[in-house]
Amino acid sequence: MNKIEGIIFDCDGVLFESRQANLAYYNRILEQFSYPAITVEQPDRAHLCHTASSPYVLSVLVNPDELQPALEYAATLDYRQFIPQMQPEPYLRQVLEKLSHKYPLAVATNRGTSVEPILSHFGLEDYFSAVVTSCDVSRPKPAPDMLLLAAEKLGTVPKKCLFIGDSELDQQAAASAKVRFAGYGGCVSGELNLQSHLQLLEILSV
Repeated sequence: MNKIEGIIFDCDGVLFESRQANLAYYNRILEQFSYPAITVEQPDRAHLCHTASSPYVLSVLVNPDELQPALEYAATLDYRQFIPQMQPEPYLRQVLEKLSHKYPLAVATNRGTSVEPILSHFGLEDYFSAVVTSCDVSRPKPAPDMLLLAAEKLGTVPKKCLFIGDSELDQQAAASAKVRFAGYGGCVSGELNLQSHLQLLEILSV
């Protein structure tokens, strides 16, 4: 693959397996407001918790009159308590180490303030030249804003970036931003379809 000048990664489902951690986080909020817990047997709701921004997730999960209190309670939770339930994707560090010597790397995620502690916990923060979260843009994915900002921070243009994502939100954001897209894990398709990060090294001749 030629003419790539920067690589952008989604966080959840691409850098990390985080479904258990995300469910634990949102279930803590739901418990506080006397809602039943979400389980893996509710795939639509579980997937929502894994892909969308917290304000949107909570707007779906709680009644409108409880949304603001839920958001305020969520802001008091320290996500670091849930990080031990996360796992880096296989071969992630090995691939980031090699890619970072050839390309500037970024993270673009609908997460908010939890991203930096997660990267720090796993010792991955130095591999990324830029981290763009839902706190940095007015419109999270599927809007293109996050990817456009990530490309700018990497010092290149969207059409010369490759974005690796695992959801329809990622796919739609890439299309809107005119960023090349690689679907990871078999959930969505892109110009490239990856089952392992190791495939990136072969495709990009790293």
